[in-house]
Amino acid sequence: MLLTVSGPPGSGKSTTAAALAEAFDLEHISGGDIFRELAAEHDMTAVEFNKLAEEDDQIDRDLDRRLRTIALERDDVLLESRLAGWLAGDAADLRLWLDAPVDVRAARIADREDKPADVAREETTTREASEALRYEEYYDIDITDLSIYDISLNTARWGESEVPAIITAAVEAYDPDDDEGKYPVEGVRYDF
Repeated sequence: MLLTVSGPPGSGKSTTAAALAEAFDLEHISGGDIFRELAAEHDMTAVEFNKLAEEDDQIDRDLDRRLRTIALERDDVLLESRLAGWLAGDAADLRLWLDAPVDVRAARIADREDKPADVAREETTTREASEALRYEEYYDIDITDLSIYDISLNTARWGESEVPAIITAAVEAYDPDDDEGKYPVEGVRYDF
């Protein structure tokens, strides 16, 4: 099984992905963790490294190529990243999108990173805008197009343990024999 979990910063991707990986005994691969590790190796914050990625497109391309290769070549994986659904494409069994209002996400990030919520909100909106431009430029991906996702969930409406429970129930209820077709992932330039 290959599941993808995507969404903006602070949407609950990591928490949900970890719970799903455990529930279905899948290897959890996080693009965000890889990105933060690369930032730390460069002695930078994620925001600073994101700025560097605006100038050096190879940073994004290397990460994205690695995630796409994993999606295409490995089994029993849960791939978590902003672009996981797009990068896995039709290889994914189910593609999930998590989101929450920006103020909720900023508050979550502020708590996690011990910073003021207004700073977290500004950094988050700046980062999202930067990434959206790069995804469009590099791969012709409109990150706001959610049509490829099988489930899109506002995580602000349920608690931290309920979100994984909702998605786990949906994945368990999925029967490939009843599947009449997923939305195809089309028009992406996998130009790494």
